Amino acid sequence: MLIDLRSDTVTRPTPGMKEAMFSAPVGDDVFGEDPTVNALEEKIAKLFGMEAALFCPSGTMTNQIAIRLHTGLQTEVICHQYSHIYLYEGGGIMANSGASVKLLPGDFGKVKANQIADSINPDDVHAPETTLVSLENTMNKGGGSIYTLEEIKPIHQLCQEKGLKLHLDGARLFNALVETGEKPVDWGAHFDTISICLSKGLGCPVGSVLLGSKADIKRARKVRKVFGGGMRQAGFLAAAGIYALDHQVDRLKEDHKRAQALGEILSKLPVVSEVFPVATNIVIARLVDITPEEFMKKLADQNIKSVKFGKDLVRFVTHLDFTDEHLDEFAKRIRKI
Repeated sequence: MLIDLRSDTVTRPTPGMKEAMFSAPVGDDVFGEDPTVNALEEKIAKLFGMEAALFCPSGTMTNQIAIRLHTGLQTEVICHQYSHIYLYEGGGIMANSGASVKLLPGDFGKVKANQIADSINPDDVHAPETTLVSLENTMNKGGGSIYTLEEIKPIHQLCQEKGLKLHLDGARLFNALVETGEKPVDWGAHFDTISICLSKGLGCPVGSVLLGSKADIKRARKVRKVFGGGMRQAGFLAAAGIYALDHQVDRLKEDHKRAQALGEILSKLPVVSEVFPVATNIVIARLVDITPEEFMKKLADQNIKSVKFGKDLVRFVTHLDFTDEHLDEFAKRIRKI
């Protein structure tokens, strides 16, 4: 039995999702004629109380489109130093938008309003113009840490006062919402744009959605075309997103419970000096007296896959294809290391 804990992107469509995909009515989405894509965009926009949405191939694309909307040459993005938009999107902020980046520290990948306020550039010829603040929820490099709405409100208020746009990389936002019990519509009220990934915890094979105003999404559609993201009969993929929103959100709590158990198992290993607080489905272990490569090799010998996440860190991510049976087997195999 392979135990693949590299990411929640390794999941495969469930039988119900496959049935929904195969039976989806489709059309040409670039012409705006795919009824299933249109239905997905309308459904998720309504869920978050936002005006419009745009279906794209990936979360990187939705994030990068949003950054393009809110920045430009000689402007600057404020984000955490471990943000996905900075570390894992191929230098897209510079390559796609020509913008500068100001990186902030913060515990477990989170920043506060006072930090942002102190980082807004003055109106000075020597400095790029600060135009965008980008947050991430859950925070990947923070071990799946969660922003609550109460933490977002002062940041939103600051952006309103300073005339800054606020974007959310909500790749795993539903993981946060099932834990906090907060409503999507309340989050939609605090951001100019939100990126939602369907192919992580929600288990779709492909796809992310960008949410925003009608004006922003109209512009985003043009940017998507330039980025090569215009798809044709994309309804087969969009149908998976609709199915996931209807059937695979509440079950995220199961992933979180297994992640907590996984963290407890790892914390008992002599080579693990620390396990980051497990808030959702990501478990990050800090190693001692062994390199990530050596540790991962021992795991691989037991048919367990993981990911190096720093010079002394290894990441594990639970998902819908990681069951209680896999968890029990992981506990047995880890004793052999």
